[in-house]
This record gives sequence, structure tokens and C-alpha cells, in this order.
Amino acid sequence: KLLIQLIDTALKNNLELKIIQQNIEIDKNEIMAKKGEYLPFLNLKAGAGEEKPGEFTRDGAVEKQLEIKPGKKFPEPLNDYSLAGIATWELDIWKKLRNSKRAAVSRYLASVEGQKFAVTTLVSEIAESYYELMALDNLLELINDNIKIQTEALEAVKMQKNAARLTQLAVNRFEAQLLNTSNKQYEVKQKIIQVENRINFLCGRFRSPIIRNSANFIYQKMD
Repeated sequence: KLLIQLIDTALKNNLELKIIQQNIEIDKNEIMAKKGEYLPFLNLKAGAGEEKPGEFTRDGAVEKQLEIKPGKKFPEPLNDYSLAGIATWELDIWKKLRNSKRAAVSRYLASVEGQKFAVTTLVSEIAESYYELMALDNLLELINDNIKIQTEALEAVKMQKNAARLTQLAVNRFEAQLLNTSNKQYEVKQKIIQVENRINFLCGRFRSPIIRNSANFIYQKMD
């Protein structure tokens, strides 16, 4: 259940998946745009103007004597309004539009398949990292137990050395063993931090504690 919650978080917040989803939407809209290129384009064109010839020119003198209808003079200035519809339709003689649409569909299908692959890979990486984290927890627990035993053994050897039953060489050997185990403890702790950071990155979030039940993990493995 804890692993499923992590996977759900990753599927919602993973940055790579978000980018892929946006690319899919872009490709989908591009297909719709390519379909629209097959349709006719209708444009409206409107215009307005006025014409007024000079009063002391031939046209001005003629218009001054004209009447539109009896008793009504020719308008001055003369207004001119126009409204026109223009339809254009590109014939796909050289298959340019069809090839362009086919390429857009191919990109869309590639993006969808890429998304499926990315989801599969993401789920696999989350699960693998999660189980690796629990294995490291159990390894760290074993190392901690070993450090306690080695610390007790070192104290016992020192007591025997003080009682002149052992030499300093025996003390040095136990100290070296304890130091080596302590170094392994540090390495495992660093590895745990790295795996936690990897899981948080895949989940698209800042550093957060990874809730897990590592004790049950080793129990299930033994079963």
C-alpha cells in the first residue's frame, strides 16, 4: 500500500511525464490544425471612404449641377461603403497537406507510445528504489548490531590487556575491526539518503521522508 501511494504520487507529479503530456496535447492540436487546412477559408473585407472633387474643377462643376432626384442635390462629399466576402480553398495537388497531416499523426502516436514507456519505466524505478531502500534499512540495522557487539568485545579486550592477559596488538586488531564496521555504517547511511532523494525526485517533490516498513520486508523475503 505504501508503495502504491508513492507510485500514484509519481504519476501525478513527475516532471518528465508532465512534459510528455504537454507534448501530446501540442501534437493533438497540431492534428486538428492540419485538418482545418483542408477546409475553405472565409474572410470578410469591409471598407469606407468619401469622394469630394474640387469646386472649381470640371468634375466639381458638373456634380454641382446634378440632382440625384428632382429637388435633391448631389451629396457632397460622396460617401462610399463596401462589404465583401472572400473564400479561398487550397487544392492539395502535391499532397502537401496530406503528408503534413500524416506526419503530425505519426508524432502524436509516437508521443503516446513514449508516454506509455515512460510510465512503465517510472513505476519500475519507483518499485526498485523502494525495495532497495528497505534492504538498506535492514543492512544498516545489522551493522548497528554488529557495532554494539564489537564495542563490547573491544572493552573486554582492553580489560584483559590491563590485566596483562593480552597485548596491545589484540586491542589494535579489535579497534581496526570496529573502525571498518563504522565506515560501512556511514556508507550505508549515505546510500539511504541517495535512494530517498532519487525517489523524491521521481515523485516530483522536495525532500520528504519515505514511509516504509523495512522489518516486514525482510520477513517476507525469508518466507
